Amino acid sequence: MNDALEMSTPLIALAGFAGWTLLLVLTTVGARVATILRGSDIPLNKFAPGGEDLPGFGQRVTRAHLNCVENLPVFAAVVAAAGLSGQFSVMEGTVMFILYARILQSTVHMISGSMAASMIRGTLFTVQNLLMLYYIIKMLF
Repeated sequence: MNDALEMSTPLIALAGFAGWTLLLVLTTVGARVATILRGSDIPLNKFAPGGEDLPGFGQRVTRAHLNCVENLPVFAAVVAAAGLSGQFSVMEGTVMFILYARILQSTVHMISGSMAASMIRGTLFTVQNLLMLYYIIKMLF
């Protein structure tokens, strides 16, 4: 296999993040279908994009998915910059923590909307962003 095309840890983390985002969108679709099957009066083409018209879990999974959508492009840009500049080594030891933190953040989001859960989500979000900021600083300086 060509070395340039090998799946390095940053690319695995990026693929995992994208895969998790897709899994959440499919779960969101399932929540919407379940709402329709339970007799919702909301037409399929009139659902609120933020999920606020869905009950409990449906609303939380929609928001968890949208959180992934908001952060996936930033993570992809950092991974792309590292790869294109030959600096994957900056990320190698810690990049999977971004994926793990993202999955935990989404899972906590789907489980509860409580204050404690929000604090845990915020901590996991901060871990992801601090790691990406660290990579950017290391690549630039």
